[in-house]
Amino acid sequence: MSDGIGTAYLHDVRESFRKLRNSAERAAAQVSDEAFFVTLDPEANSIALVMKHMAGNLASRFTDFLTADGEKPDRDRDGEFEIRDGDTRHAVEAQWREGWAILALALDGLTERDLLRSVRIRGESLTVLQALDRQLTHHAYHVGQIAFLAKHLAGSQWKTLTIPRGASKAFNEKMLGR
Repeated sequence: MSDGIGTAYLHDVRESFRKLRNSAERAAAQVSDEAFFVTLDPEANSIALVMKHMAGNLASRFTDFLTADGEKPDRDRDGEFEIRDGDTRHAVEAQWREGWAILALALDGLTERDLLRSVRIRGESLTVLQALDRQLTHHAYHVGQIAFLAKHLAGSQWKTLTIPRGASKAFNEKMLGR
């Protein structure tokens, strides 16, 4: 990679993860503690379950990111999709913050030279670049689920995370400095 491109990419990855986290937290904050655990059908996940899964995934993938397989042997992935005793909103949000802290620590330790290094996830060899892109798409998918559920559960109390309906023209004019 030419000098600087990798550094710019790592900055963009950090910012993209930050935006995803922010969107998920803003969406989840709009539902009650009870709604946080609601599933739309028996096969669906609640906001709590999606957040537990994302937290578990972040912790597994980014603990010892460059030196250990991203699927840690002590990870209970199936348990991430079950509400268990002690799974209060507060506890789930604490797991969530811990997962994101592990990601931040790993990202802060990366340099441009690391991007083409090889890491493993479930034994599959990926470059750091591929692993980061894989995580971004995975987490974007789940943030979309959280936003969908929160919007559904918040109903008329929902506050949009992006440009409100009917406000695109005004937003664009503002952004273009008109």
